[in-house]
Amino acid sequence: MNEENELDSLQGISDEKMTELFNASIKIENEISRLKGVPIAKYDVQTKRAYFEYPDGHIEYAKEA
Repeated sequence: MNEENELDSLQGISDEKMTELFNASIKIENEISRLKGVPIAKYDVQTKRAYFEYPDGHIEYAKEA
């Protein structure tokens, strides 16, 4: 299905292209965070818990509120 909404027709960007650009921006931001030494927030689908992944590779699960 390749329907265009009003925004797409005005900007010339399809939903698929916008999704591709969004995913690329997330990868770039994660790489910048890694280089700065900042942890990246992620979600573990299997355990259904949020966690922080640090640049050295270790993981810390977020504390429950």
